[in-house]
Amino acid sequence: MQTNLIQKVGQIGIPVKNLEKAVHFYKEQLGLPLLFQTGNMAFFECNGLRLMLSLPEKEQFTHASSVLYFQVDDIQSTFEDFKKRDVTFIDEPHLVAKIGQTETWMTFFKDTEENTHAFVSEVQGETVSF
Repeated sequence: MQTNLIQKVGQIGIPVKNLEKAVHFYKEQLGLPLLFQTGNMAFFECNGLRLMLSLPEKEQFTHASSVLYFQVDDIQSTFEDFKKRDVTFIDEPHLVAKIGQTETWMTFFKDTEENTHAFVSEVQGETVSF
């Protein structure tokens, strides 16, 4: 039996059409630390996970990226804070699952390249009401 060689996701690549606009969004609006920018790429730190923004090298890679789920502690205050930063949300925080006493809440937003991402929060205890 083969053991699993994959330990964790270390980097996620996000194709962009306008690198400077995307760098501004991830740095200024989402508040992620910019590690470095070189050529057609920019790299951000997200608590041990590196995000790479890049201009696609070939036409076949010029599509929207996978959904990134950013873990947050308090989804409602995060939602309110990022709305003030002009992040475009496509819904409001909502309950997506309840397993035992753990509730999973999400809200989805768009970046400057029309990629959809989400904030997710797991809440312990009684139902959260907004």
